[in-house]
Amino acid sequence: MHFDLLQSISLAGALSVPNDDRTGSARAHAWVIDGATDLGPPGLVGAQGGAAWLASIAQAAFTASTAETIDTLYAGVAAQILAAWERDRTRDPEDRWEYPLASSLAVRLDGEGLEIGWLGDCVGFHWSAGTVTRLGPQKEIRNSEAERAASLAEHGLGSPKRSAPILANLRSTRGRPGMRVLSVDPEHMAQVDSARIACAPGDEVLLMSDGYAALIDSYAAYDDSALIEAIRARGLAAVGEELRAIEQEDEACTRFPRFKKSDDATALWLRIGG
Repeated sequence: MHFDLLQSISLAGALSVPNDDRTGSARAHAWVIDGATDLGPPGLVGAQGGAAWLASIAQAAFTASTAETIDTLYAGVAAQILAAWERDRTRDPEDRWEYPLASSLAVRLDGEGLEIGWLGDCVGFHWSAGTVTRLGPQKEIRNSEAERAASLAEHGLGSPKRSAPILANLRSTRGRPGMRVLSVDPEHMAQVDSARIACAPGDEVLLMSDGYAALIDSYAAYDDSALIEAIRARGLAAVGEELRAIEQEDEACTRFPRFKKSDDATALWLRIGG
């Protein structure tokens, strides 16, 4: 079996800010990467922001990989991130909150089915003859972030320039021990969550950063199956326009509490070929 690309899309959260998402596919594996927004100025790894730097390193590693399992795929990506960190950093981080971090979800085809591996909160779906199966983490991660944002609403949500209380709150939870994300801390990448499901030629796979998955996990514009059917009927771009319309109508982030009006939103839509 192999992957055939149907569509991909990556929308920056704001046109004035670099997009920290990445996605791609090879013959038998595919991935999406969601860089965690920097909480300090550039400089840690040169002029490029830490999230964009990490996403670019991981993108190159996923692209070049010839790994034969999902675990060795992630091990190879982790090794390249750590080598690049030693090569590129210009100083020590101010604190753990300054570590470049990213979420990632990857899938890999083998003779027995579809392997799934993830670090962080990217989301995927497998579609087979109308049956939709969620891949990766469950929705509760997004609920927790919305609750944190709501608790800080008085300090101004959605502003490109974060207030001091919001910045302090975000920094307090960033880079903490025990996280499972792509990172420059080996501990963060030591245990990859994984699963395996059956698949067959003709099945479809959708991978998304949490910015695109907000349609189901934050805004409840669709349930899982309805989102997949909307994409299959109208494509990623048309559904992405709905996402941005919801966020534009809630510019103050009051209906859907969140730290940014719009996040980078990336999706990759594949079909399994025989």
